Amino acid sequence: MCRMAAYLGPAIRLQQFLLQPEHSLVVQAYAPQELVYAKVNADGFGIGWYNQDNQPTNYRNTQPIWADPNLGSLASVLEADLWLANIRSATPGNSINHSNTQPFHDAELLFMHNGYIGGFIEHIRPRLFEFLDNAILAGVQGTCDSEYLFALIRHFLADNEDMAIEEAIAESFSLLGDWLGNNEALLNVIISDGELLYAARHGINHDSPSLYYTTDDESFADAQLIASERLTEDGLWQPVPEHEILVLSADEPPELLAL
Repeated sequence: MCRMAAYLGPAIRLQQFLLQPEHSLVVQAYAPQELVYAKVNADGFGIGWYNQDNQPTNYRNTQPIWADPNLGSLASVLEADLWLANIRSATPGNSINHSNTQPFHDAELLFMHNGYIGGFIEHIRPRLFEFLDNAILAGVQGTCDSEYLFALIRHFLADNEDMAIEEAIAESFSLLGDWLGNNEALLNVIISDGELLYAARHGINHDSPSLYYTTDDESFADAQLIASERLTEDGLWQPVPEHEILVLSADEPPELLAL
């Protein structure tokens, strides 16, 4: 299990999003309030954004977020209008290394997953080896279920160029549901294409993890945010309904789609 957050709005420094809120991801790393299967998120962290060429990029570290001596300096100068961030509590059996640390990205998308896929090593990963396009499978660098979930979503997008991202998320969850049997999966994800944020709150054979959003937080004027736990006390945060996909745009009101 992990905690994650995303920001879409006017360009801000990373510190405003990541470090300054009273219940920031730094605080959630050592004092989470709604974490189900762990007490801390100390197995690394990562930040994703789009650079000046509109290419997705990331900064990842296997240390706890509070232990990175460079983060304060980076956060005071890095500026973007879209941020993704993740703090990790590694699922047992998943190694703590750079390749397994989120956010992940390809040439267009940034991706984060909060949860786990039951029976992944024994049952799901072998099926994915057979199902996934070889080029996408070859691009998987780590061993964790989260990166393979990203690969599955990318597979559906590559297989049908007309498929929307929300449709690829739904197809991926549906296929996993067919494969899981009685196993459980917690499938909260956040994806961005550089323009929109897509967030799903979903569980299979289990209640969904917590996930909130706000479009009206005084600390983030004219912005929209998503977070596993509310970052602020006054942001009129609302829960993303279970088994739905939230789509956030800088120019449109939030859209909720049933899975």
